[in-house]
Amino acid sequence: MWWENRFRINGSIDRVIFTNGLGGWNEQTKTQIENGEVYLGIELGSTRIKAVLLNEEVEVLSQGSHTWENQLKNGIWTYDLESAWAGLQACYADLAKNIKNKYGVCLRKIRVIGISGMMHGYLPFDDQGNQLAMFRTWRNNMTEAAADRLTDLFAYNIPQRWSIAHLYQCILDGEAHVKNIAYLTTLAGYVHWRLTGEKVLGIGEASGMFPIDTKKKDYRPEMLEKFDALIEEKGYPWKLKEILPAVKCAGENGGRLSPEGAKLLDVSGQLQPGCRMCPPEADGGTGMVATNSVAKRTGNVSAGTSAFAMIVLEQELSKVYRQLDLVTTPSGDLVAMAHADNCTTEINGWMHLFREVLNLAGVQMDDNTLYEIIFRESLKGDLDGGGLVSYGFHSGEHGVHLNNGCPLFLHPTEASFHLANFVKSQLYSCFGAMKLGVDFLLKEECVKVDRIVAQGGIFNTKEVAQRYLAATLETPVQVMENAGEGGPWGMAVLASYMDHTDLSLEAYLQERVFAGSAVTEIQPTETETAGYKAYMKAFKKAIPAAKAAAEYSRETYMAD
Repeated sequence: MWWENRFRINGSIDRVIFTNGLGGWNEQTKTQIENGEVYLGIELGSTRIKAVLLNEEVEVLSQGSHTWENQLKNGIWTYDLESAWAGLQACYADLAKNIKNKYGVCLRKIRVIGISGMMHGYLPFDDQGNQLAMFRTWRNNMTEAAADRLTDLFAYNIPQRWSIAHLYQCILDGEAHVKNIAYLTTLAGYVHWRLTGEKVLGIGEASGMFPIDTKKKDYRPEMLEKFDALIEEKGYPWKLKEILPAVKCAGENGGRLSPEGAKLLDVSGQLQPGCRMCPPEADGGTGMVATNSVAKRTGNVSAGTSAFAMIVLEQELSKVYRQLDLVTTPSGDLVAMAHADNCTTEINGWMHLFREVLNLAGVQMDDNTLYEIIFRESLKGDLDGGGLVSYGFHSGEHGVHLNNGCPLFLHPTEASFHLANFVKSQLYSCFGAMKLGVDFLLKEECVKVDRIVAQGGIFNTKEVAQRYLAATLETPVQVMENAGEGGPWGMAVLASYMDHTDLSLEAYLQERVFAGSAVTEIQPTETETAGYKAYMKAFKKAIPAAKAAAEYSRETYMAD
């Protein structure tokens, strides 16, 4: 007889299998690891690089992590690729150490590895593999001219974050490196390339580089031709499709881990090369998998440094919306995404401030307890946040036409200013910019959604952010027990799907991965929905103040 026990490690769920109720690791698990009957998912997130190892039953055996952070260099949000490799190696070493400590064996063989990363961005290389320009992440809002021109050209929304917008902006700006581009990819695509030698992307990740034909499961050929014609006078020695990664769907072969790649990932030299690699995917795709939201009429919300709602569509939208991206599931089905560049960064900053106060008072408190206490206090606040309004715009926010950011907290004199309302306004703000895009989808397009599943660390405190999100979306919101794990777990599941392609991805998730999973659901109440609407009325009305703050900040820093 088997039992399962679950406990939290760094705010996420780990699962350990017990035999006969006696506890500890068992011989079957040890044998699975020794034989390489395991699947590894690694995700390069905005603030953490995380790894999750699954067995054949899709149970979490161990995890690893490494903290890193983006940098603002010369007005560009970026990461050094050297830091990416140092972080990947540290994350993998942490995973391997945890496995050794827990099971007494070394991780030498892996059946399938999957790499995920932050969606979008700009990483160009020449024909010798040399990086040609600073990595520009999804967080940059510096391609407005290019995005507007391409949206008009294609009659298809091209957000500023997309790789093609960055490429065309470089062309408009006359950047010299463009003529030397031999390969353009994303962070996940770059890591996968270095590990395997294969220039490929999962279709979900590719859909954030350039528009996808969901029937052909490839880049839209008519738009490739339009782009090539647009820049023909430049005389570049490449055509667009020649420099983009090949597109792969979930379950297709993404190559194998090379000897050089194995040494690059595992500096100890224990990891054996030759294991299969599934197509690298975006955090958007892994979020859909981690929330069982790849079927039509399902949706999910991922909330971290950014926030985005993704709903799998039954048909194309009736018109172009600048507030909605059209991307795909890892299987290539059409998805509408309402994306906000900012979400939890600001409230995390306030939590650090609260911790400083506690430290001055000599009070020691772990992060889980601190967040739990502060988040739950917000439930005592006024339904509309008491008239307080917050904008966590650390970077630009395309949905409100903001090219650079400056966090702003508005405390009108007549507002009800106390801790509960303050925290509630901060949590409400986490979903504010995303809400603007979701309304176009649900109200103007009348898109039908059977369920919305939320994931991300903000939901680790049970019911609080989930309740506010339900009021935001005016629809029931579910949270699964793996809500805090998200991306790397979803990537490991995509790796395991490589051995189950007799099923559709939708069927595999429903029948093999999520069958019997524990889910909590919160229904929005009329009063909570009305309270959030009142907050959003103030949020929208004061956006000019947020823009003025961002402009003042830009001018001040530029002057310095």
